[in-house]
Amino acid sequence: PISSQQNASELYFWFFPSDNAHASDEILIWLNGGPGCSSLEGLLQENGPFLWQYGTYAPVKNNYNWNNLTNTIWVEQPAGTGFSSKGSTPSATNEEEVAEQFAGFWKNFVETFGLQHKKVYVTGESYAGFYVPYIADNFIQKNDSALYDVHGIMIYDPSISYDVVLQDIPSVPFVDYWGGLFNLNQTFMDDIHNRSEKCGYTSFMEEALTFPPKGLLPSPPNVDYSMPGCELWNDIFAAVSLVNPCFDIYQVATTCPVLWDVLGFPGSFDYLPEGAQIYFNRTDVQKAINAPIQEWEECSSGVLNTDTSEYSSLSVLPKVIEHTNNVIIGQGMLDYIISYNGTLMAIQNMTYNGAQGFSQGPQTWIDFFVPYHSELSQGDLAGAGAMGKYHTERGLTFATVQLSGHMIP
Repeated sequence: PISSQQNASELYFWFFPSDNAHASDEILIWLNGGPGCSSLEGLLQENGPFLWQYGTYAPVKNNYNWNNLTNTIWVEQPAGTGFSSKGSTPSATNEEEVAEQFAGFWKNFVETFGLQHKKVYVTGESYAGFYVPYIADNFIQKNDSALYDVHGIMIYDPSISYDVVLQDIPSVPFVDYWGGLFNLNQTFMDDIHNRSEKCGYTSFMEEALTFPPKGLLPSPPNVDYSMPGCELWNDIFAAVSLVNPCFDIYQVATTCPVLWDVLGFPGSFDYLPEGAQIYFNRTDVQKAINAPIQEWEECSSGVLNTDTSEYSSLSVLPKVIEHTNNVIIGQGMLDYIISYNGTLMAIQNMTYNGAQGFSQGPQTWIDFFVPYHSELSQGDLAGAGAMGKYHTERGLTFATVQLSGHMIP
C-alpha cells in the first residue's frame, strides 16, 4: 500500500535479492514509463533474471540481468498501472503526487522486509524521465537516510523536455543519419528539409548543440504545436509506415514481419496473433507470482492523463545531479520516439553544479567499449567492440548505444 489508510492504493512489485556480497548495502528500483506502462515489461524483456523476447518460443535465463550486480525491485506504478490497484486513494494527477505516493509505498516495503539504511538507486526509461527524477527529489527532501538514502539515478531515452525538442526539431537530422532505414524518396526529403527550416527547427538545433553553450536557449519553436505544417515527426512516421508497414518507432531497424510478443506490444502498435495469450493475463501465472486475478495489459489507459508537471530537465533533475553527483542518461541511437539530438539539446539547456550543459561536444567523447567475447555456449549473444560514446561533466554522464533503440537494457 502507498499509505497506512484503509483501502489505500497498492503497488505491485517483484523483488529479487542479489547473491552479490558487495551489494548488501544497496537496492535498485526499476520503473518503466508510459505513463501507465508496466515495469514487468522491463523485467521480462530488458533487465530481469529471465527474458522472453519477441518471436521466441519460451523464456530463457538472462545472463546479463541486473540482479547479478545488486538487489533489484521492479515496481508497477503509479496506481492503475498493471496489477497495481487504485483503491480509494485519489489518482495521482502530477509528478509530485506520484512521487509522494511512491514514497509511501517505499516506506512500507522497506519496513516490511527490514531493508533500512540501504543506498537507493532509482532507474527507469522513457516517461520515467519524469518519474525517476521526481521520486529521487522527493526522497532527498525527506532527509531520512534509513528509508530514502538516494545515491544516484539512471534514466534511458528519457522524457525530460518538450515533445517538440525530443521529437520534431531533431526528426529531419535523424532521418538523414538513418536514411537507409527510412528509404524515403527525394521529393519527400526535400519537403521536410524545407519545412524544418521554415518552422525554425534547423536554426534552433544549431544553436542548441553548441559546446559550450552560449547561454540559455529561447523557448523552442512550435512548443504548443500551433504552427501549421510543422508536425514533422508525425508526417515522417506516416510516410515511412507506407514504405515499411512494420516500422517501429522504438527501434527503427525493425522490418516485416511483426514478431509476436508475449506481452502483446511488439513495436509501434499492439499486436497479438490469433491463438496467442498475453503471459501476465494467464490465471496460472497470476497465481504463481502472487498477483491479483484480473485483466492485465502492458500499458494501461487513464493513468496521469492530466499530468502538467514541469519537465525534469527544467525543474528537479539539476537538483538530483547536484545532490548525488551520480546521474547517468543513456540514449539508444535507433530510437525515433525520443531521439539522441533531442536528449542532448535538453542537456545543453540545463544548468547544474554551477554551469550550463556540456563544455565538450561529441567529437571529443570516449568510446563505450565492450570487450570481445562469445556466449554461444550459454545460448545467448551480446555485442562487443565500440558500442557507443560516453561523456561525464560535473556529476552527469551521457552515454549512447549505437545499435540500441528505446529499450536499451
